[in-house]
Amino acid sequence: MRDGEEAEAFIAAHATIARPALVPEIPLYLATEITPIWQATEAWLGEQGIEPPFWAFAWPGSQALARWILDTPSLVAGKRVLDFAAGGGLAAIAAARAGATFVEAAEIDPLAHAATRLNARLNGVSIVEVPGDVVGAPNRWDTVLAGDVCYEAPMTSHILPWLRGLAAAGAEVILADPGRAYVPRDGLEAVARFRVPVTRELEDRDEREVVLSRITP
Repeated sequence: MRDGEEAEAFIAAHATIARPALVPEIPLYLATEITPIWQATEAWLGEQGIEPPFWAFAWPGSQALARWILDTPSLVAGKRVLDFAAGGGLAAIAAARAGATFVEAAEIDPLAHAATRLNARLNGVSIVEVPGDVVGAPNRWDTVLAGDVCYEAPMTSHILPWLRGLAAAGAEVILADPGRAYVPRDGLEAVARFRVPVTRELEDRDEREVVLSRITP
C-alpha cells in the first residue's frame, strides 16, 4: 500500500462528493459505479482479485445507523464509540456529529482509512483510526456500531463471538442488517427499522429494509 497522502489523492480523483439518500446531512466521497472504482483500485495497487472497494459506497446498514444516531443524539452523546468495519466512516461521522466524546473507526483496508480521513475532514469531525483486525480486542467502548457485517459465513463466525463478548463486557452493540444471509437468528433485540434507497447495481433492488438490533450477551 502506498502512503496515506497518495491513497487520499487516489480517492479524491476517483470518487465524487455526494450525499447518501437516507443521510443527506453527511457528504461523503463516493463512487457511482462499482466496476470502474474496483478496476481503478486494482490498477493503482498493482494487484488483481482484491476485495470490493467497500469504502466507496454508503451501504444501507451504515446509512441506517447514521440516521438513527442523528435522529437520537442521546444514543451516543458523551460516549466512546467504535464504528466496526467502518468502510468510509459514515456511522463514525454521525456519532461524532451527535456528540460522542471519542470515536474510533476499525477497518482492515488502508484505503478505507484514507476515505474515512477525507470524509471526516469534509464533515469537520475527528475520527481515530483502528487499523488491522480489531476482533479479539478487549472492550474499551460504550457503544459499538456494526453495519452490514454478516454478508459471508466466515466473516460472521469470526466476528460474532467477539461482538457478543463486548456486549457481555458492558458495551451496547448495535448490528445493522439489511437482510443478509448470515445474520444470526437469536441473541438480537430489534431497536429500529429503516427503509433505505439502494441501487440495483449493488443490491439488485431499489430499497432495503434495515433492522437495527442490540446484541444480547
